[in-house]
Amino acid sequence: MSVRRVMGTETEYAVSSRGAGRYNPVQLSFDVVGAASDERTKHIRWDYRQEDPVNDARGTRLERACAHPDLLTDAPQLNITNVIAANGGRVYVDHAHPEYSAPETTDPFEAVRYDHAGDLIMRRAASKASDITGHAIVLHRNNVDGKGASWGTHENYTLLRAVPFEEVTRLMTAHFVSRQIYTGSGRVGLGERSERTGYQLSQRADYFHMKVGLQTTFDRPIINTRDESHSTDEYRRLHVIVGDANRMDVPQALKLGTTSMLLWLLEHAGEAGLDLNAMMDALTLADPVEAMHTVSHDLTLNAELPLENGGTTTAWQMQVTLRGMVYAAAAMIHGSDTAGEPAWPDRSTRNIMAMWGQALADVAAIRHADDDRRLGMSEQAGRIEWLLKWRLLEKLRRKINSDWADPRLAAVDLQWAALDPKDSIFAKLASQTERLIGDAQLEQASTEPPSDTRAWLRAQMIRRFPEQVVAASWSHLTVRCETSGDESVENTMLSLDMSDPLAFGESQCSRAFEGVLDARAVIGRLR
Repeated sequence: MSVRRVMGTETEYAVSSRGAGRYNPVQLSFDVVGAASDERTKHIRWDYRQEDPVNDARGTRLERACAHPDLLTDAPQLNITNVIAANGGRVYVDHAHPEYSAPETTDPFEAVRYDHAGDLIMRRAASKASDITGHAIVLHRNNVDGKGASWGTHENYTLLRAVPFEEVTRLMTAHFVSRQIYTGSGRVGLGERSERTGYQLSQRADYFHMKVGLQTTFDRPIINTRDESHSTDEYRRLHVIVGDANRMDVPQALKLGTTSMLLWLLEHAGEAGLDLNAMMDALTLADPVEAMHTVSHDLTLNAELPLENGGTTTAWQMQVTLRGMVYAAAAMIHGSDTAGEPAWPDRSTRNIMAMWGQALADVAAIRHADDDRRLGMSEQAGRIEWLLKWRLLEKLRRKINSDWADPRLAAVDLQWAALDPKDSIFAKLASQTERLIGDAQLEQASTEPPSDTRAWLRAQMIRRFPEQVVAASWSHLTVRCETSGDESVENTMLSLDMSDPLAFGESQCSRAFEGVLDARAVIGRLR
């Protein structure tokens, strides 16, 4: 019943060249990723052999010949497009964006730490690339350009494969549609191309047009079915593409933590004696795609969402129900204390559940406040990103006596996402937000891997034996085994299968490095 599970994030950054009338974003992305590497490690390639982007969680496979080219992400590229970061994460080019994939973690708060540490890694890479190329390369942590393009912020969670994917789809659809009320990062403009004026909760919502699907870059689905676990056969990976690129800690932790708790519910509802399918009748929307857009556009937070079986609900009511379902399952399995609180097994779970309750209380207060009162809700704005951004923009809008079509508001929205603190409006307001991760912790996470997952071994091998490491992926490491004394014997390769993400942390692997000066010897001890 813990929030803890293997999880991680992926963040694509907008890239541009300051002062340049024209520029090639793909080349700029290559420049940034190249600058993230160093001479000792830039030869290490990404091992695509374990990737399987056309495998569908619904039990089918898409023929590669029928797949949109954007789906075939396992095709190796000749350019230097992949770097293994010092913390065990990955920096690479994804289409026209530099992307950072955080190392595997087992806790939502650690996941936030390593996710935001990526901002430091990418900011430094952009600065170095600017010096090398002579072009001022600028990165933004956002999801849209307001002109029709969108890029992703993805979450990844391990989930027991025994859970029927239909149940995952049903529960997660309800959650992803409704969680925007406290996880959205806010956006100026309505519609993919900002066809209408206004402000909305989420950056990504308008870009989703299907309920379920395998694709991620076109006709985006609320539930992505890519079945590529990077783990053992017991688990699948839930690949989530509907989230925003949050700057604040609290919504990012809630996004990861609440989703993990609902996955726990899916895994243990039977043990708790709950009929999850029956309970879901009150949460199954008639049109989830339409509801996704409605929730994001509804600043009153009171919009009625039609249900499949008749009647209506609201996003806030849906979240209250989902949280109550988690409480019911936890109480049935583990009992509760005298205050009626389930016996949560660890601090992270207790904190996430308390934060979830606080988020719903914050949203309830916002729902009942008019715009003037909302402008004074600094406490709630310190935890809810879309509200903090709205307050800034609404004050400016009133000051300059404009409507939401004023391009100055869109410019502020963009500046909010600037990665460089000198340019970032968010950086200037960060002291008004509730911090969960300190600057020193972020700095450490940018260079040191998590100690309890295979990211530790990946980072150690890259750090200690970079010349011998030939290739790496989430689940495998390959090293070159130098032969001596017999020139007729070619160099051979030795690979280590790390499919179990929890079997190659510091506690399991540190002794393998004792007295060893060769990567092959380490792998030999661990195989």
